[in-house]
Amino acid sequence: MSKTEIDAVTAEFFAAFDNRGGEAADVARIRRLVLPGGVIVKTGPEFTVYTVDEFIEPRRRLLTDGRLVEFSEWETSERTEIADDIASRFCEYRKSGILDGEPFEGGGTKTIQFVRTPQGWRITAFAWHDRP
Repeated sequence: MSKTEIDAVTAEFFAAFDNRGGEAADVARIRRLVLPGGVIVKTGPEFTVYTVDEFIEPRRRLLTDGRLVEFSEWETSERTEIADDIASRFCEYRKSGILDGEPFEGGGTKTIQFVRTPQGWRITAFAWHDRP
């Protein structure tokens, strides 16, 4: 049961950025999926550590101001380990969309840490690396 619940939280996390077909991305749902003190890290040349709100706001703008349309990202593989009320997921993902009028595709790796709360599984931290 825990793996199914973690799969669902992960799928909802990826879906938060989807704005295909003119639908509005629901990036604010990240506030429900990630604990308030969650840590978010982008690795690579633009290494950045975000709070939940610091992560959400620029993505909300990008996904609603017309610059990034027809965007989605999805897992292509994952490995999840669960020990009692904690879990760790390591996944590969792909993404595609149209940024500033130019189609693009990409992908990378994410690691997501979870804990079981009274409200169900929630994300405590995640980090990602986009492949060039």
